[in-house]
Parts: sequence; structure tokens; C-alpha cells
Amino acid sequence: MPVNKDYLRMAVELARNNVLDHAGRPFGAVLVKDGQVLATGVNEILATHDPSTHAEMQAIRAATAAQKNPRLDGCEMYASGQPCPMCLSLMHMVGIKAAYFAASNADGEAYGMSTARIYAEMAKPIEQQAVQMAYVPLQGEGESPYEAWQRATAK
Repeated sequence: MPVNKDYLRMAVELARNNVLDHAGRPFGAVLVKDGQVLATGVNEILATHDPSTHAEMQAIRAATAAQKNPRLDGCEMYASGQPCPMCLSLMHMVGIKAAYFAASNADGEAYGMSTARIYAEMAKPIEQQAVQMAYVPLQGEGESPYEAWQRATAK
């Protein structure tokens, strides 16, 4: 799959400008479909205090809102840095077909900008991860949210 380095350069420039103009974190993203930029985003964590406002997430939010569609099938993400597990998960969920990044986790490590530790943690079996999780079914306590969804969407 050919990589359009112009979009990657745009993502890096967004990241650089976010640092210099907004005192933001050094991440930018460009979301493209069929050679057209659908949306861009920068990391806004320091401005919003919302830890989910990563550049890729912001670009996805902007594109899905503009299209009034939660799917981005066939899109490509160009990012200044390697997408974190949260951003990568969302890319999977919305149907993004490819992601390209200019700086790897290894490149960001010296600056405290690597998410390699989180990738490693999430690769462990669920019972060995730092966040304790447990399946606790509440069967027989009324209609489940899934049943409600099925009933509501079957109309």
C-alpha cells in the first residue's frame, strides 16, 4: 500500500505547531479517504484535561461528526507518532484500513512519549494485567442492555 508522505508531513507539522503555538503535546493526525483529507486533529490533553483527546481520536471525532456516521471504512490515518492502544482500538472499531506514523514508540521513549509499556500490559492474559477485571453476570435481573438494543433496533 503506497504511503503518501505529504499527509505524514502534515501530521508532523500539526504536532510541531501544537507544541509551539498551543503548548500542547507533540502529536498530530490526518485522516484521509480516497486522497481527500476528511479531518485533522492534535493532542489536546493539556488544554482539555481529557486523557482521551489524542490527535487520532480528535480526527476520528471530527470526521464521524461531519459525516454523521460512526464508520470510517476505507480511511487511512497518518500520525506524527505511533498510535497508542486506545487510538489503535478505535481505528479498528471504526473500520480504518491503514495507519502510518512518522515516529515509533522507540523514537519517543527518550522523551517520555512511548506507549510501549501499555501495549505490553495489554498483551498479557486478562488475569495478569494490572487493571483487575472480573466477569460478574447479573442474570435474571431484568432485561439486559443487549436485549433492549435488539428489541429497539428490530423495529
